[in-house]
Amino acid sequence: MREAKERIRLESSTPDYPIILPDLRREIIIIDHDFGTITHHIQLFKTGRIDCYRAVADGKPWKERIGWSRVLEGLRKSLPRVCGNID
Repeated sequence: MREAKERIRLESSTPDYPIILPDLRREIIIIDHDFGTITHHIQLFKTGRIDCYRAVADGKPWKERIGWSRVLEGLRKSLPRVCGNID
């Protein structure tokens, strides 16, 4: 089975490298309705590293390159939990 997989891999065409990525790689739009309607717009642009972004949040650039996990951490910290009545 391993030999068959290896033969198929060797006979198939190779993918094109490097992968051409768009300048704007990810976009996050958050609409918060807790205390009135507030919209946040986060854009993640490509950098020299595949695993990092140049982030722009609500039109203001972040200071440094940032990875996906730090983007999610920033979202988690900027949108705290709200105590409320459970219906």
